[in-house]
Amino acid sequence: MTSSQIPMDLPHRVAFEREDFLVAEANRAAVALIDQWPDWPTPAAMLVGPAGAGKSHLGAVWKSASKAASLTAAELEEARVPTLCAAKAVLLEDVDQLKSERETALFHLMNLAKEEGAYLLMTSRESPANLAIKLPDLASRLRAVVTAELGSPDDELLRAVLEKLFQDRQLRAPEQALSYLATHMDRSIETARKVVAAVDKAALAGKRRITVPLVVEVLKEATPSS
Repeated sequence: MTSSQIPMDLPHRVAFEREDFLVAEANRAAVALIDQWPDWPTPAAMLVGPAGAGKSHLGAVWKSASKAASLTAAELEEARVPTLCAAKAVLLEDVDQLKSERETALFHLMNLAKEEGAYLLMTSRESPANLAIKLPDLASRLRAVVTAELGSPDDELLRAVLEKLFQDRQLRAPEQALSYLATHMDRSIETARKVVAAVDKAALAGKRRITVPLVVEVLKEATPSS
């Protein structure tokens, strides 16, 4: 028998309220766009940024405020367009993953949303100009929407995000551990989520407090030397 135990993946609350979103220079424009709704310059808008930058969080904030229907680009079908527009607000995520056979559905969604006075918020890892869209009319419509970019977090934002992620799990990490993680891990909020989950699991398995030595071990295991 060892002092370690097999940790269970217990559920934890991920906070997706507006007040839970941490504002910094990297995401200020995107936050402003969400806060300005419904006074957008166009009925369709797009949040653009790398994985884990906060697009889905802001999308969830907007969905709550607008009572939007929501789906991913992979789920979009022409038959669903009327029902989606009837909600008067639609959140469409991962537009950069849109398949060519679904481009017509998005074109119809954008047209019908405009006709019926519905709002459309899209998320994408690529800007409209860089999307691999084959349908010329759709490409033109996408380039006309208002966009806001979310960049990679700086040290201050990343540290604050780490602290929030630990709090979501009802854990407290000391300042030194947070600072070490913020300066040694990949600069990505998606990575932060994975690292915090790994630290939580390691702390539970070894019945250890969250300390700098523990997070050093976790980062070494997450990024083994070649």
